[in-house]
Amino acid sequence: MPQSFHQLYAHLIFSTKNREPFLQGDICGRMHGYLSQLCRDYGSPWVVVGGVADHVHIALDLGKKMTSIELIANVKKQSSAWIKERDANLSAFYWQKGYGLFSFGALQRDAVEAYVRNQAEHHRKVTFQEEYRSFLDRYNIQYDEKYVWD
Repeated sequence: MPQSFHQLYAHLIFSTKNREPFLQGDICGRMHGYLSQLCRDYGSPWVVVGGVADHVHIALDLGKKMTSIELIANVKKQSSAWIKERDANLSAFYWQKGYGLFSFGALQRDAVEAYVRNQAEHHRKVTFQEEYRSFLDRYNIQYDEKYVWD
């Protein structure tokens, strides 16, 4: 085959450390924009970011420049440094250590994008913990509750 093709869609979820509500007001939208740009810079041709004050959702085509682990580590490190430079009041900002990365297919892209974009509405009814557990359950990921939250 003379040409290589690559399309790997994933839904990435991670929260602020201890789910502190750092991402409020205009910093939330600015962080989402910065996360989008970082993902594109690291080779993701399609990315949508959403979330609320204590966590983010990133739907993306993982691209082929780096592994998912490298991309996630770089995005979290760069965005954490970026937010601290923006506001001295955010010097205590950190992302949680872990994350959830869940695959989805091209036919689900519109639904996942809508879900990511509508996080504020979604979280009027569902907590982050309930939402995250539902992802783990839906993907049949076994977990011990005492190790899920940091």
